[in-house]
Amino acid sequence: MKTLYIILFFVVIGFAFYEQSKPNPNIWIQCIGVLVFFYGMMKLMSKTPSNKKDEDHDI
Repeated sequence: MKTLYIILFFVVIGFAFYEQSKPNPNIWIQCIGVLVFFYGMMKLMSKTPSNKKDEDHDI
């Protein structure tokens, strides 16, 4: 399922870049494409564990 999301998000951002290359690009399609891409990457990165170590220092 994760691979399907990755492919889908790159297709969406590719479509947004393709829309940008047109003589009269539609700004709404570009904005929606970028927002969907960022939302998808946020969802994928939330499943990745952090490298930051949990340190509790009470001073």
